[in-house]
Amino acid sequence: MGFKLGKNRGLEATNGEIKTKLSFGGQPSGIESIPGTPIIPMPLGEGILGEANMDGTIYVSDKLDPNSLEYRQVINHEMRHATDMKLGKLAYDDDHIMYNGQRFERETINGLDMIKVDGKWKEAGDTGFPWENDANNGNE
Repeated sequence: MGFKLGKNRGLEATNGEIKTKLSFGGQPSGIESIPGTPIIPMPLGEGILGEANMDGTIYVSDKLDPNSLEYRQVINHEMRHATDMKLGKLAYDDDHIMYNGQRFERETINGLDMIKVDGKWKEAGDTGFPWENDANNGNE
């Protein structure tokens, strides 16, 4: 079966504002996509703005405005995790997280998702996890 390119439309800009954009069609309504990574808006837990999943999807809070800077920052952060997972640098399940070949135990303690780092249990979503530091470029 052959592959045929569409019309060469390219980007058009007026006074520095992009008027046309490249698009990757085929996503169901309500789902955006970065090629190979579906972005799915959905209700997330309190204080959770985004989640990168082992299946290659990213969940983003349905409370975020897709046109906001915060939304773009969340997508950028979660794409770093998604990229690390695709490269085999980061993986997780209910019992542990693997990051750069190091295993971090994970348990539910008093109803909270806890991860053991440097011999201490910390709540998931807290600061100081190496994979979060890297996704934040080391800036907390």
